[in-house]
Amino acid sequence: MEKYFIEENTELVQDENEDIIHMNEPLTFNIDENYQYIKDGKIFSFFSNLLYYGVAFPVLTILNKIVYGLKIEGKENIKNLKTGAVSVSNHVLVLDCTMVGLSFGLHKVYFTTREGSFKIPFVRKLIKLLRAIPIPTRINNKERFIKELDKAIQNGKTIHFYPEKALWPYCEKIRKFKDGAFNFAIRNNVPVIPIVITFRNPKGIRKLFKKKKDVTVKILEPIKYMNSNNSLKDNVEELKEQVHKIMEKNIIK
Repeated sequence: MEKYFIEENTELVQDENEDIIHMNEPLTFNIDENYQYIKDGKIFSFFSNLLYYGVAFPVLTILNKIVYGLKIEGKENIKNLKTGAVSVSNHVLVLDCTMVGLSFGLHKVYFTTREGSFKIPFVRKLIKLLRAIPIPTRINNKERFIKELDKAIQNGKTIHFYPEKALWPYCEKIRKFKDGAFNFAIRNNVPVIPIVITFRNPKGIRKLFKKKKDVTVKILEPIKYMNSNNSLKDNVEELKEQVHKIMEKNIIK
């Protein structure tokens, strides 16, 4: 198996889908057959919107601007989004989900995340309110997970996936994709919105105190796959390759 050296973390990993950063997950978290992956009750929605738009959005706008010099390009590509959608991005920063959220503005986005994220104290409550969806590890829980996400997409919601699966800080290439996101897009006949997180050298006064690169988030044009007579597996593979290629072209070398 090919090995990869990650300069930012001075680590050698065996697999592109292997995490570089490992969080402490001391709590238990059990998903059963009744677990509600996407809550949309009035009370939950009220507090979720209050936290998201009233606190997280303004705070994270300022934080990402100061720490990462965040720039967002391509908002016009989602301006007229009227249907459910699947969005995908490379996974290169702990807080890159916040950057994707800011990129969508007032448009609601739900984020799929590792089940282990719900085993972190305090974080588990916070991310649930901020529309995080745990990806179940047990096979017998995945059927309900798929049904709920299918229903959400068909009802006009946007679900974000990290098709690379693992977090590789400051990685400047698009790694191999898993099938999941593209399977949802094909089955529900909705567009994929590719989002590329790229890095640039700090300029002006920032380069005097900033060692790491600044961040640009690029929202690319939605890709609507026209279903062919091929099998679902073949269609998913073709869409996955199409999205991967266009994201590769938009990575700044």
